[in-house]
Amino acid sequence: MATLRDIKRRIRSVQNTRQITRAMEMVSAAKLRRAQNRVEKSRPYAGKMQLILDNLSAASGELAHPFFEKRVVKKSTLVVVTSDRGFCGSFNHNILRRAETFLKDPAHKSVELVCVGKKGFDHFKKRGWNIIFSQIDYGGNLELAKVRHLSTELTRRFLAKETDEIFLLYTTFISTSRYRVTLERFLNIEQTAQESVGAGVDYIFEPDPVAIYDDLMPRFAMTKIQTALANSFASEHAARMVAMSAATKNAGEMIDTLVLVRNKARQAAITKELLDIVGGAESLHS
Repeated sequence: MATLRDIKRRIRSVQNTRQITRAMEMVSAAKLRRAQNRVEKSRPYAGKMQLILDNLSAASGELAHPFFEKRVVKKSTLVVVTSDRGFCGSFNHNILRRAETFLKDPAHKSVELVCVGKKGFDHFKKRGWNIIFSQIDYGGNLELAKVRHLSTELTRRFLAKETDEIFLLYTTFISTSRYRVTLERFLNIEQTAQESVGAGVDYIFEPDPVAIYDDLMPRFAMTKIQTALANSFASEHAARMVAMSAATKNAGEMIDTLVLVRNKARQAAITKELLDIVGGAESLHS
């Protein structure tokens, strides 16, 4: 049975843990507010960029651009976005489980990985998967220089025909308590038919469709990467905040239980001392 000193030491240990989890919860809440604001600002821009691309691809007819090229798939690239740190509940587990399903799908015969986040990199490196590129130092903060480098490297590999298709696997932020694992095609871009866009719009291309696409497509690719990472980082902070809130609550409940055990142990010790005193007094009188 634990002694009174052991119980007190355990209470202090759990109290220290509760202080840490509460601090982590507050930090995650502050980061979440900034990340959520970034997601809300990026979505209208990304949606408008997608609409412009759909309208232009429909209006330009049979214009062939390398980003629209559909090939016989011999090699696929999967970009997996996880966190650099843990303590965020099932956030990373959900992404990694979906990635494993993709990798084991017979439809994807030869898959190479691009890992954004240390957790995903460590997971797949340990299992011997082909990781061609990684970024493991975001720390849950969006940095445009790194986003640009990632977008440039992915588009370069596709244009150089080093891969035939690229998919993004990330977490879409819905609310503080809700997020969804999302798998979407990055390249090639599926060209939109005119009838699916709506009523025909008569576009005049200046200077010409090729020049417009050459300027628009890199921007579109970077916007897509940036939106995916912004959603993933917001989801990560939300998951960590919820996990640390639950840990803080559990620590509080454990402290309450340990305090009750300590009080019972103290009462038992006092009762034993009283019995010893009474017993000693009775022996003196006998």
